[in-house]
Amino acid sequence: MLKMVLFYLLVLTFVVLVAIGGYDSTMRLIGYGDLTLRYQIIKLRMYFMGLKMKRQLDQDRKELLKYLEKTDEQ
Repeated sequence: MLKMVLFYLLVLTFVVLVAIGGYDSTMRLIGYGDLTLRYQIIKLRMYFMGLKMKRQLDQDRKELLKYLEKTDEQ
């Protein structure tokens, strides 16, 4: 029941947007929303990639410092 109501509201919204702004303007608005959503997803993925890279760089730095301490002792 709820899915049907949401679907009808979506269709009604689309019809009103076409009636007010025209088909081309409505498609541009939908395209803008699509691009904005995709950009937010990319930003979120970049955030997690940055965290992963920072962890890996910290681990590599610790290994390098251990290696340098070993070579300084010899």
